[in-house]
Amino acid sequence: MMRENRVNIKRLTLSAMFMALGIVLPFFTGQIPQVGNMLLPMHIPILLCGLICGGRYGLAVGFITPLLRSALFGRPEFYPSGIAMAFELATYGAVIGFLYGHSRWKCVIALYRCMIAAMLAGRAVWGAAEIVLLGLKGNAFTWQAFMAGAFLNAIPGIILQLFLIPAIMIALNRTGLVPFSHPSASANAADT
Repeated sequence: MMRENRVNIKRLTLSAMFMALGIVLPFFTGQIPQVGNMLLPMHIPILLCGLICGGRYGLAVGFITPLLRSALFGRPEFYPSGIAMAFELATYGAVIGFLYGHSRWKCVIALYRCMIAAMLAGRAVWGAAEIVLLGLKGNAFTWQAFMAGAFLNAIPGIILQLFLIPAIMIALNRTGLVPFSHPSASANAADT
């Protein structure tokens, strides 16, 4: 029971840190929406939260962070961008946390599989949220707007995530803070 409480406190503390990073990192893009839409600085801590703390924490941090940032700093604009981002980032955190948590091995290959699945799921949810939210305003959300917002304009951020997140996880593995489990490690444990 004590150990479980310590683990929950650790996850809550890390989740608060990831939320703080999600609020602060967009300042490095100068609060310029076009640059933020390209580099996606808020996505990185949410994906890391899902990987390190688990899907439930990733979902909560992903949902709250853009809404809190919108309330504090006016960016992203609360409606429709902030709300759509809340659903998108919640999906990122939940999907990557669930898939990675249920992966047979915790390794770079599993990490990439989970990241790509989370990115695709998050972008699909973002598109659905935009359709609903803009439909309520009487505006149309086109296929071209979806492709531009979800993929074409976001290519620099996607590339950044695909390099930076595995690099961070590898560094955390080397320090022993977030250990990978490899097929060879499982076989060696079974032999002993």
